[in-house]
Amino acid sequence: MEYVAVILPSLVVGLIFWFAMKAIFNADKAERQAEARAQAEADSQPGQPTDGPGPEPK
Repeated sequence: MEYVAVILPSLVVGLIFWFAMKAIFNADKAERQAEARAQAEADSQPGQPTDGPGPEPK
């Protein structure tokens, strides 16, 4: 039982860290997918300006 009391805090902290990192990576993945959908939608509309730099003024 002593071993469980010694290792349990490390396991709990490790699990909390794992869940936090999983949530961060899932949020990042969802954000990248949403940005890709928005960019594809913007690219499919003709006549709309792009995000890239335009011609330099003379």
